[in-house]
Amino acid sequence: MPAQPITGDLTDQMLQTDFWTDELVAAAGIPIVDVPFVTVGGGIGSFVTVDYLRIAGVPTSQMRVLSTLDFPWQTYEYLTRVSQVPRPERIRSDSASRPDNIWGFPSYGFAEGVKKFNLKVLWGLFSEPIFSDYYTPKAGNVFEQLERESKRINYDEMLVKGLVRIVRRRYGGGYFTILTPPEGASATKRVAFRSQYVHLAVGYPGLKFLPELQRYRTENNDYQHIVNAYEAHEHVYERLVQKPSTVLVRGGGIVASRILQRLMDDREKFGAQTNIVHLFRTYINGTNDGYGNESDPRPGGGRTRVTMRRRGGNGWAYQGFNYPKSVWGGQLKAQVRNLEGEERAELYKRMGGTNTPWRKSWQRQMNQGRREGWYNCVVGTVDAMEPSGSRILNQVRTAQGVVPLEVDFVIDCTGLEADIAEHRLLKDLLDHGGASRNPVGRLNVDRNFELIGTASGGGAMYASGATTLGGYFPGVDTFLGLQVAAQEIYGDLNKRGFCKRIGPVRSTVQWWKWLAGSNP
Repeated sequence: MPAQPITGDLTDQMLQTDFWTDELVAAAGIPIVDVPFVTVGGGIGSFVTVDYLRIAGVPTSQMRVLSTLDFPWQTYEYLTRVSQVPRPERIRSDSASRPDNIWGFPSYGFAEGVKKFNLKVLWGLFSEPIFSDYYTPKAGNVFEQLERESKRINYDEMLVKGLVRIVRRRYGGGYFTILTPPEGASATKRVAFRSQYVHLAVGYPGLKFLPELQRYRTENNDYQHIVNAYEAHEHVYERLVQKPSTVLVRGGGIVASRILQRLMDDREKFGAQTNIVHLFRTYINGTNDGYGNESDPRPGGGRTRVTMRRRGGNGWAYQGFNYPKSVWGGQLKAQVRNLEGEERAELYKRMGGTNTPWRKSWQRQMNQGRREGWYNCVVGTVDAMEPSGSRILNQVRTAQGVVPLEVDFVIDCTGLEADIAEHRLLKDLLDHGGASRNPVGRLNVDRNFELIGTASGGGAMYASGATTLGGYFPGVDTFLGLQVAAQEIYGDLNKRGFCKRIGPVRSTVQWWKWLAGSNP
Protein backbone atom coordinates (compact mmCIF):
# COMPACT_ATOMS: atom_id res chain seq x y z
CA MET A 1 0.00 0.00 0.00
CA PRO A 2 1.45 3.40 -0.96
CA ALA A 3 2.32 5.76 1.89
CA GLN A 4 -0.29 8.35 2.70
CA PRO A 5 0.77 11.90 1.80
CA ILE A 6 1.47 14.21 4.74
CA THR A 7 -1.15 16.91 5.00
CA GLY A 8 -1.42 20.12 6.98
CA ASP A 9 1.03 22.44 5.23
CA LEU A 10 1.27 26.17 4.65
CA THR A 11 -0.63 27.50 1.67
CA ASP A 12 0.34 30.33 -0.67
CA GLN A 13 -2.49 32.40 0.77
CA MET A 14 -1.10 31.97 4.28
CA LEU A 15 2.42 32.90 3.22
CA GLN A 16 1.17 36.10 1.59
CA THR A 17 -1.17 37.16 4.41
CA ASP A 18 0.06 39.18 7.38
CA PHE A 19 -2.90 38.43 9.69
CA TRP A 20 -4.32 34.91 9.91
CA THR A 21 -7.79 33.85 10.95
CA ASP A 22 -8.55 30.63 12.78
CA GLU A 23 -10.48 29.48 9.71
CA LEU A 24 -7.50 30.08 7.41
CA VAL A 25 -5.26 27.84 9.52
CA ALA A 26 -7.95 25.16 9.93
CA ALA A 27 -8.65 25.14 6.17
CA ALA A 28 -5.00 24.28 5.54
CA GLY A 29 -5.42 21.17 7.69
CA ILE A 30 -2.92 22.38 10.30
CA PRO A 31 -3.87 21.30 13.83
CA ILE A 32 -4.04 24.09 16.43
CA VAL A 33 -2.62 23.80 19.94
CA ASP A 34 -3.74 26.42 22.45
CA VAL A 35 -1.24 27.60 25.05
CA PRO A 36 -0.97 31.12 26.53
CA PHE A 37 2.82 31.58 26.24
CA VAL A 38 5.26 30.30 23.62
CA THR A 39 9.01 30.86 23.52
CA VAL A 40 10.94 30.09 20.34
CA GLY A 41 14.59 29.11 20.38
CA GLY A 42 15.06 26.87 23.37
CA GLY A 43 18.52 28.18 24.25
CA ILE A 44 19.60 29.99 27.37
CA GLY A 45 17.45 33.02 26.46
CA SER A 46 14.31 30.90 26.44
CA PHE A 47 15.43 29.08 29.56
CA VAL A 48 15.96 32.14 31.77
CA THR A 49 12.61 33.57 30.62
CA VAL A 50 10.57 30.49 31.53
CA ASP A 51 12.64 30.18 34.71
CA TYR A 52 11.50 33.66 35.77
CA LEU A 53 7.90 32.84 34.89
CA ARG A 54 7.97 29.53 36.76
CA ILE A 55 9.24 31.38 39.84
CA ALA A 56 6.42 33.90 39.23
CA GLY A 57 3.88 31.08 39.57
CA VAL A 58 3.17 30.09 35.96
CA PRO A 59 2.58 26.31 35.67
CA THR A 60 4.30 24.30 32.97
CA SER A 61 0.94 23.66 31.29
CA GLN A 62 0.71 27.37 30.39
CA MET A 63 4.02 27.55 28.53
CA ARG A 64 5.70 25.79 25.64
CA VAL A 65 9.32 25.96 24.46
CA LEU A 66 9.62 25.31 20.72
CA SER A 67 13.12 24.23 19.83
CA THR A 68 15.38 21.91 17.86
CA LEU A 69 17.63 21.62 20.92
CA ASP A 70 17.56 18.79 23.43
CA PHE A 71 18.60 21.07 26.32
CA PRO A 72 19.01 24.86 26.70
CA TRP A 73 22.82 25.02 26.89
CA GLN A 74 23.39 22.73 23.88
CA THR A 75 24.33 25.41 21.33
CA TYR A 76 26.31 27.44 23.84
CA GLU A 77 28.33 24.42 24.91
CA TYR A 78 29.08 23.56 21.29
CA LEU A 79 30.28 27.10 20.54
CA THR A 80 32.43 27.29 23.66
CA ARG A 81 33.94 23.89 22.97
CA VAL A 82 34.91 24.53 19.34
CA SER A 83 36.24 28.00 20.24
CA GLN A 84 38.58 26.29 22.72
CA VAL A 85 36.67 26.68 25.98
CA PRO A 86 35.91 23.07 27.00
CA ARG A 87 34.17 22.25 30.28
CA PRO A 88 37.28 22.47 32.51
CA GLU A 89 38.13 25.98 31.21
CA ARG A 90 36.66 29.28 32.40
CA ILE A 91 34.24 31.34 30.34
CA ARG A 92 34.08 35.14 30.18
CA SER A 93 31.27 35.78 32.63
CA ASP A 94 30.87 37.54 35.96
CA SER A 95 30.69 35.50 39.16
CA ALA A 96 27.13 36.67 39.92
CA SER A 97 25.84 36.20 36.37
CA ARG A 98 24.05 32.92 36.96
CA PRO A 99 21.40 31.96 34.38
CA ASP A 100 20.29 29.20 36.76
CA ASN A 101 19.76 31.61 39.67
CA ILE A 102 17.80 34.85 39.24
CA TRP A 103 19.08 36.15 42.60
CA GLY A 104 22.77 35.77 41.72
CA PHE A 105 23.54 34.52 45.25
CA PRO A 106 25.48 32.52 46.05
CA SER A 107 27.65 33.58 43.13
CA TYR A 108 29.68 31.02 41.20
CA GLY A 109 32.86 32.24 42.89
CA PHE A 110 31.46 32.25 46.42
CA ALA A 111 29.96 28.78 45.95
CA GLU A 112 33.25 27.43 44.56
CA GLY A 113 35.33 29.03 47.30
CA VAL A 114 33.11 27.78 50.14
CA LYS A 115 32.50 24.32 48.71
CA LYS A 116 36.21 23.62 48.23
CA PHE A 117 37.33 25.94 51.05
CA ASN A 118 39.54 27.67 48.50
CA LEU A 119 40.88 30.81 50.16
CA LYS A 120 42.56 31.88 46.92
CA VAL A 121 39.19 32.05 45.14
CA LEU A 122 37.56 33.92 48.04
CA TRP A 123 40.45 36.40 48.24
CA GLY A 124 40.25 36.89 44.48
CA LEU A 125 36.57 37.80 44.73
CA PHE A 126 37.35 40.32 47.46
CA SER A 127 40.33 41.89 45.71
CA GLU A 128 39.28 41.87 42.03
CA PRO A 129 40.15 43.56 39.73
CA ILE A 130 42.91 45.53 41.50
CA PHE A 131 44.98 42.71 42.97
CA SER A 132 43.45 39.76 41.12
CA ASP A 133 42.04 38.97 37.70
CA TYR A 134 38.23 38.90 37.53
CA TYR A 135 36.80 35.60 38.69
CA THR A 136 35.07 33.68 35.91
CA PRO A 137 33.28 30.33 36.27
CA LYS A 138 34.28 27.05 34.67
CA ALA A 139 32.12 26.15 31.70
CA GLY A 140 31.35 22.71 33.12
CA ASN A 141 30.04 24.17 36.38
CA VAL A 142 27.74 26.52 34.46
CA PHE A 143 26.28 23.63 32.47
CA GLU A 144 25.86 21.44 35.56
CA GLN A 145 23.96 24.19 37.40
CA LEU A 146 21.77 24.85 34.35
CA GLU A 147 20.92 21.16 34.25
CA ARG A 148 19.99 21.22 37.95
CA GLU A 149 17.67 24.21 37.48
CA SER A 150 16.19 22.71 34.32
CA LYS A 151 15.12 19.64 36.26
CA ARG A 152 13.85 21.76 39.18
CA ILE A 153 11.43 23.77 37.01
CA ASN A 154 10.40 20.70 34.93
CA TYR A 155 11.73 22.25 31.75
CA ASP A 156 11.22 19.06 29.74
CA GLU A 157 7.45 19.24 30.36
CA MET A 158 7.40 22.50 28.37
CA LEU A 159 9.75 21.45 25.55
CA VAL A 160 8.29 20.62 22.12
CA LYS A 161 10.85 19.59 19.50
CA GLY A 162 10.70 21.10 16.04
CA LEU A 163 11.69 24.00 13.82
CA VAL A 164 9.90 27.37 13.76
CA ARG A 165 10.14 29.57 10.66
CA ILE A 166 6.94 31.61 10.87
CA VAL A 167 5.07 33.59 13.54
CA ARG A 168 2.04 35.51 12.26
CA ARG A 169 -0.42 37.80 13.99
CA ARG A 170 -3.94 36.49 14.54
CA TYR A 171 -7.22 38.27 13.85
CA GLY A 172 -8.79 38.87 17.25
CA GLY A 173 -5.44 39.08 19.03
CA GLY A 174 -2.50 36.83 19.76
CA TYR A 175 -0.33 34.84 17.38
CA PHE A 176 0.07 31.66 15.42
CA THR A 177 3.52 30.07 15.72
CA ILE A 178 4.07 27.40 13.08
CA LEU A 179 6.18 24.43 14.13
CA THR A 180 7.63 21.84 11.77
CA PRO A 181 7.92 18.72 13.97
CA PRO A 182 10.64 16.08 13.45
CA GLU A 183 9.83 13.53 10.79
CA GLY A 184 7.34 10.99 12.09
CA ALA A 185 6.45 12.99 15.19
CA SER A 186 3.17 14.33 13.80
CA ALA A 187 0.47 13.25 11.36
CA THR A 188 0.75 16.67 9.68
CA LYS A 189 3.72 18.54 8.30
CA ARG A 190 3.04 21.61 10.48
CA VAL A 191 1.47 22.31 13.87
CA ALA A 192 0.13 25.75 14.84
CA PHE A 193 0.51 27.03 18.40
CA ARG A 194 -2.13 29.66 19.12
CA SER A 195 -1.00 31.90 21.98
CA GLN A 196 -1.51 35.28 23.56
CA TYR A 197 2.21 35.86 24.03
CA VAL A 198 5.29 34.91 22.02
CA HIS A 199 8.92 35.23 23.04
CA LEU A 200 11.80 34.95 20.56
CA ALA A 201 15.31 34.00 21.67
CA VAL A 202 16.86 32.51 18.55
CA GLY A 203 20.49 33.52 19.14
CA TYR A 204 22.84 34.63 16.39
CA PRO A 205 21.51 34.35 12.83
CA GLY A 206 24.63 32.44 11.78
CA LEU A 207 28.37 32.48 11.17
CA LYS A 208 29.77 35.54 9.48
CA PHE A 209 32.59 34.75 7.09
CA LEU A 210 34.76 37.48 5.64
CA PRO A 211 34.15 37.66 1.86
CA GLU A 212 37.65 36.59 0.78
CA LEU A 213 37.60 33.61 3.16
CA GLN A 214 34.23 32.40 1.93
CA ARG A 215 35.28 32.89 -1.68
CA TYR A 216 38.47 30.88 -1.19
CA ARG A 217 36.63 28.05 0.54
CA THR A 218 34.00 27.85 -2.17
CA GLU A 219 36.24 28.22 -5.22
CA ASN A 220 38.84 25.74 -3.95
CA ASN A 221 36.45 23.44 -2.06
CA ASP A 222 38.79 23.80 0.90
CA TYR A 223 37.03 23.55 4.25
CA GLN A 224 39.99 21.94 6.03
CA HIS A 225 42.63 24.67 5.89
CA ILE A 226 40.34 27.72 6.13
CA VAL A 227 38.17 27.43 9.25
CA ASN A 228 36.00 29.58 11.45
CA ALA A 229 36.66 29.46 15.18
CA TYR A 230 32.96 28.76 15.78
CA GLU A 231 32.91 25.59 13.70
CA ALA A 232 34.47 22.23 14.56
CA HIS A 233 38.16 22.38 13.62
CA GLU A 234 40.00 20.05 15.97
CA HIS A 235 41.76 18.54 12.96
CA VAL A 236 43.81 21.74 12.67
CA TYR A 237 45.34 21.32 16.14
CA GLU A 238 45.96 17.62 15.55
CA ARG A 239 47.88 18.42 12.36
CA LEU A 240 49.88 21.21 14.02
CA VAL A 241 51.07 18.82 16.74
CA GLN A 242 52.15 16.27 14.13
CA LYS A 243 53.90 18.58 11.68
CA PRO A 244 55.60 21.99 12.04
CA SER A 245 53.29 24.49 10.32
CA THR A 246 52.35 28.14 10.12
CA VAL A 247 48.87 29.29 11.07
CA LEU A 248 47.29 32.68 10.44
CA VAL A 249 44.88 33.86 13.17
CA ARG A 250 42.51 36.66 12.17
CA GLY A 251 40.70 38.76 14.78
CA GLY A 252 41.41 40.59 18.01
CA GLY A 253 38.67 39.61 20.45
CA ILE A 254 38.00 37.02 23.12
CA VAL A 255 37.78 34.13 20.63
CA ALA A 256 41.10 35.05 19.03
CA SER A 257 42.71 35.09 22.47
CA ARG A 258 41.32 31.62 23.23
CA ILE A 259 42.52 30.21 19.91
CA LEU A 260 45.98 31.67 20.50
CA GLN A 261 46.06 30.18 23.99
CA ARG A 262 45.20 26.74 22.59
CA LEU A 263 47.97 27.01 20.00
CA MET A 264 50.45 28.13 22.65
CA ASP A 265 49.32 25.47 25.13
CA ASP A 266 49.96 22.81 22.49
CA ARG A 267 53.51 24.10 22.07
CA GLU A 268 54.09 23.79 25.83
CA LYS A 269 52.29 20.48 26.40
CA PHE A 270 52.98 18.54 23.22
CA GLY A 271 56.04 20.24 21.74
CA ALA A 272 54.22 21.52 18.66
CA GLN A 273 56.47 23.61 16.41
CA THR A 274 53.75 26.00 15.31
CA ASN A 275 54.56 29.44 13.96
CA ILE A 276 51.72 31.86 14.62
CA VAL A 277 51.02 34.93 12.52
CA HIS A 278 48.37 37.15 14.05
CA LEU A 279 46.61 39.54 11.69
CA PHE A 280 45.10 42.64 13.29
CA ARG A 281 42.89 44.96 11.28
CA THR A 282 43.15 47.59 14.02
CA TYR A 283 46.25 47.65 16.23
CA ILE A 284 45.82 49.03 19.75
CA ASN A 285 48.86 50.67 21.34
CA GLY A 286 47.40 52.08 24.53
CA THR A 287 44.23 53.37 26.18
CA ASN A 288 41.35 53.24 23.78
CA ASP A 289 37.60 53.09 23.29
CA GLY A 290 35.39 51.33 20.76
CA TYR A 291 36.84 53.45 17.97
CA GLY A 292 40.48 52.56 18.53
CA ASN A 293 43.39 54.51 20.00
CA GLU A 294 43.52 57.91 21.65
CA SER A 295 44.97 59.25 18.41
CA ASP A 296 41.78 58.42 16.54
CA PRO A 297 41.09 61.41 14.25
CA ARG A 298 37.32 61.29 14.65
CA PRO A 299 35.57 64.49 15.79
CA GLY A 300 36.10 65.19 19.48
CA GLY A 301 39.25 63.10 19.78
CA GLY A 302 40.05 61.29 23.00
CA ARG A 303 39.15 64.22 25.24
CA THR A 304 35.40 63.56 25.04
CA ARG A 305 35.90 59.90 25.98
CA VAL A 306 38.02 60.16 29.14
CA THR A 307 35.56 58.10 31.22
CA MET A 308 35.20 55.42 28.54
CA ARG A 309 38.80 54.41 28.01
CA ARG A 310 40.03 50.87 28.39
CA ARG A 311 43.65 49.83 28.59
CA GLY A 312 45.35 48.12 25.72
CA GLY A 313 48.64 47.17 24.15
CA ASN A 314 50.36 44.85 21.67
CA GLY A 315 47.31 45.07 19.41
CA TRP A 316 44.69 44.21 22.04
CA ALA A 317 41.97 46.19 23.80
CA TYR A 318 41.56 44.81 27.32
CA GLN A 319 38.25 44.64 29.16
CA GLY A 320 37.12 42.19 31.81
CA PHE A 321 33.73 41.45 30.26
CA ASN A 322 31.92 42.00 26.96
CA TYR A 323 30.76 45.42 28.17
CA PRO A 324 31.66 47.77 31.03
CA LYS A 325 29.92 46.54 34.19
CA SER A 326 27.81 49.70 34.46
CA VAL A 327 25.67 48.59 31.50
CA TRP A 328 23.89 46.11 33.79
CA GLY A 329 22.89 48.55 36.49
CA GLY A 330 24.91 51.74 36.45
CA GLN A 331 25.42 54.95 34.53
CA LEU A 332 25.62 53.37 31.08
CA LYS A 333 22.38 51.45 31.57
CA ALA A 334 20.57 54.67 32.53
CA GLN A 335 22.21 56.62 29.72
CA VAL A 336 21.35 54.15 26.96
CA ARG A 337 17.76 53.86 28.21
CA ASN A 338 17.22 57.55 27.41
CA LEU A 339 18.93 57.72 24.01
CA GLU A 340 17.31 57.42 20.60
CA GLY A 341 18.46 56.83 17.03
CA GLU A 342 21.99 57.75 16.04
CA GLU A 343 22.94 58.92 19.53
CA ARG A 344 22.26 55.42 20.85
CA ALA A 345 24.12 53.81 17.95
CA GLU A 346 27.08 56.12 18.62
CA LEU A 347 27.27 55.12 22.28
CA TYR A 348 27.14 51.46 21.33
CA LYS A 349 30.19 51.97 19.12
CA ARG A 350 32.08 53.63 21.95
CA MET A 351 31.41 51.05 24.64
CA GLY A 352 31.57 48.09 22.27
CA GLY A 353 34.47 47.36 19.99
CA THR A 354 36.58 44.22 19.93
CA ASN A 355 38.18 43.42 23.29
CA THR A 356 39.37 40.58 25.50
CA PRO A 357 40.23 40.03 29.19
CA TRP A 358 43.80 40.48 30.43
CA ARG A 359 45.14 37.18 31.79
CA LYS A 360 48.60 36.64 33.32
CA SER A 361 49.23 33.16 31.91
CA TRP A 362 48.23 34.17 28.40
CA GLN A 363 50.37 37.32 28.54
CA ARG A 364 53.35 35.20 29.58
CA GLN A 365 52.86 32.91 26.58
CA MET A 366 52.62 35.79 24.11
CA ASN A 367 55.72 37.48 25.54
CA GLN A 368 57.64 34.22 25.18
CA GLY A 369 56.46 33.85 21.59
CA ARG A 370 57.62 37.35 20.72
CA ARG A 371 61.05 36.75 22.27
CA GLU A 372 61.55 33.40 20.53
CA GLY A 373 60.12 34.57 17.22
CA TRP A 374 57.27 32.08 16.76
CA TYR A 375 54.49 34.61 17.47
CA ASN A 376 54.38 37.62 15.16
CA CYS A 377 51.78 40.30 14.48
CA VAL A 378 50.84 41.91 11.18
CA VAL A 379 48.54 44.92 10.85
CA GLY A 380 46.46 45.17 7.70
CA THR A 381 43.76 43.62 5.55
CA VAL A 382 43.79 40.74 3.06
CA ASP A 383 43.42 41.81 -0.57
CA ALA A 384 43.40 38.29 -2.02
CA MET A 385 43.91 34.62 -1.19
CA GLU A 386 45.07 31.91 -3.57
CA PRO A 387 46.46 28.36 -3.40
CA SER A 388 50.23 27.95 -3.35
CA GLY A 389 50.84 24.25 -3.66
CA SER A 390 49.44 22.76 -0.47
CA ARG A 391 49.60 26.13 1.28
CA ILE A 392 47.60 29.38 1.16
CA LEU A 393 49.06 32.61 -0.13
CA ASN A 394 47.58 35.75 1.43
CA GLN A 395 48.21 39.14 -0.11
CA VAL A 396 48.13 41.40 2.96
CA ARG A 397 47.84 45.16 2.51
CA THR A 398 49.79 46.95 5.21
CA ALA A 399 50.91 50.55 5.76
CA GLN A 400 54.18 49.60 4.04
CA GLY A 401 52.44 48.06 1.02
CA VAL A 402 51.24 44.61 0.00
CA VAL A 403 53.04 41.77 1.79
CA PRO A 404 52.76 38.13 0.60
CA LEU A 405 52.08 35.78 3.49
CA GLU A 406 52.13 32.01 2.95
CA VAL A 407 50.57 29.80 5.63
CA ASP A 408 49.26 26.27 6.15
CA PHE A 409 46.05 27.17 7.96
CA VAL A 410 43.81 30.19 8.51
CA ILE A 411 41.60 30.43 11.60
CA ASP A 412 38.99 33.18 11.34
CA CYS A 413 37.96 34.63 14.72
CA THR A 414 36.01 37.63 13.49
CA GLY A 415 32.65 36.72 15.00
CA LEU A 416 29.09 35.46 14.71
CA GLU A 417 27.39 38.67 13.64
CA ALA A 418 25.46 37.71 10.51
CA ASP A 419 22.58 39.97 9.44
CA ILE A 420 19.23 39.21 11.11
CA ALA A 421 17.55 38.88 7.71
CA GLU A 422 19.63 35.74 7.13
CA HIS A 423 17.44 34.02 9.73
CA ARG A 424 14.21 32.92 8.05
CA LEU A 425 12.00 33.54 11.07
CA LEU A 426 13.37 37.05 11.62
CA LYS A 427 13.13 37.88 7.93
CA ASP A 428 9.48 36.81 7.92
CA LEU A 429 8.82 39.05 10.92
CA LEU A 430 10.42 41.99 9.12
CA ASP A 431 8.40 41.28 5.97
CA HIS A 432 5.02 40.27 7.46
CA GLY A 433 5.05 40.62 11.25
CA GLY A 434 5.43 44.37 11.69
CA ALA A 435 8.95 44.12 13.15
CA SER A 436 11.60 46.70 12.31
CA ARG A 437 15.30 47.35 12.81
CA ASN A 438 16.88 49.38 15.59
CA PRO A 439 19.69 51.95 15.04
CA VAL A 440 22.37 49.24 14.74
CA GLY A 441 20.34 46.97 12.45
CA ARG A 442 18.98 44.39 14.90
CA LEU A 443 15.39 43.86 16.09
CA ASN A 444 13.72 46.99 17.41
CA VAL A 445 12.46 46.33 20.95
CA ASP A 446 10.97 48.63 23.56
CA ARG A 447 12.30 49.05 27.10
CA ASN A 448 10.32 45.98 28.19
CA PHE A 449 11.72 43.97 25.25
CA GLU A 450 8.41 43.93 23.38
CA LEU A 451 8.99 43.90 19.63
CA ILE A 452 7.88 47.31 18.43
CA GLY A 453 5.19 47.10 15.74
CA THR A 454 4.20 43.48 16.36
CA ALA A 455 1.34 43.95 18.87
CA SER A 456 -1.76 41.91 18.07
CA GLY A 457 -4.88 42.82 20.00
CA GLY A 458 -4.20 42.03 23.64
CA GLY A 459 -1.22 39.90 22.66
CA ALA A 460 2.45 40.84 22.84
CA MET A 461 5.60 39.54 21.19
CA TYR A 462 8.94 39.82 22.98
CA ALA A 463 12.53 39.18 21.96
CA SER A 464 15.79 38.88 23.85
CA GLY A 465 19.40 38.02 23.18
CA ALA A 466 21.83 38.91 20.41
CA THR A 467 19.10 39.78 17.91
CA THR A 468 18.09 42.81 20.04
CA LEU A 469 21.56 44.37 20.37
CA GLY A 470 21.26 48.12 19.87
CA GLY A 471 18.10 48.59 21.94
CA TYR A 472 17.50 50.49 25.17
CA PHE A 473 19.54 47.97 27.16
CA PRO A 474 23.12 47.04 26.22
CA GLY A 475 24.78 43.74 27.05
CA VAL A 476 21.82 41.70 25.83
CA ASP A 477 23.91 38.76 24.58
CA THR A 478 25.35 37.92 28.01
CA PHE A 479 24.06 35.75 30.86
CA LEU A 480 23.14 38.76 32.97
CA GLY A 481 21.72 40.56 29.93
CA LEU A 482 19.40 37.64 29.22
CA GLN A 483 18.24 37.72 32.82
CA VAL A 484 17.64 41.48 32.71
CA ALA A 485 15.52 40.95 29.59
CA ALA A 486 13.63 38.11 31.29
CA GLN A 487 12.99 40.34 34.28
CA GLU A 488 11.57 43.11 32.09
CA ILE A 489 9.39 40.61 30.18
CA TYR A 490 8.15 39.07 33.45
CA GLY A 491 7.32 42.57 34.72
CA ASP A 492 5.25 43.37 31.65
CA LEU A 493 3.45 40.02 31.78
CA ASN A 494 2.72 40.61 35.46
CA LYS A 495 1.03 43.91 34.58
CA ARG A 496 -1.01 42.03 31.97
CA GLY A 497 -2.14 39.54 34.62
CA PHE A 498 -0.33 36.50 33.24
CA CYS A 499 1.85 35.79 36.28
CA LYS A 500 2.20 36.63 39.96
CA ARG A 501 4.45 39.36 41.33
CA ILE A 502 7.82 38.29 42.70
CA GLY A 503 7.67 40.45 45.82
CA PRO A 504 9.84 40.16 48.96
CA VAL A 505 7.91 37.22 50.42
CA ARG A 506 7.65 35.21 47.18
CA SER A 507 11.28 35.97 46.33
CA THR A 508 12.50 34.75 49.74
CA VAL A 509 10.39 31.59 49.64
CA GLN A 510 11.44 30.83 46.09
CA TRP A 511 15.13 31.35 46.88
CA TRP A 512 14.91 28.75 49.66
CA LYS A 513 13.17 26.40 47.22
CA TRP A 514 15.98 27.02 44.72
CA LEU A 515 18.58 26.26 47.39
CA ALA A 516 16.79 23.04 48.34
CA GLY A 517 16.26 22.04 44.70
CA SER A 518 12.48 21.75 45.09
CA ASN A 519 9.89 22.76 42.49
CA PRO A 520 8.81 26.43 42.35
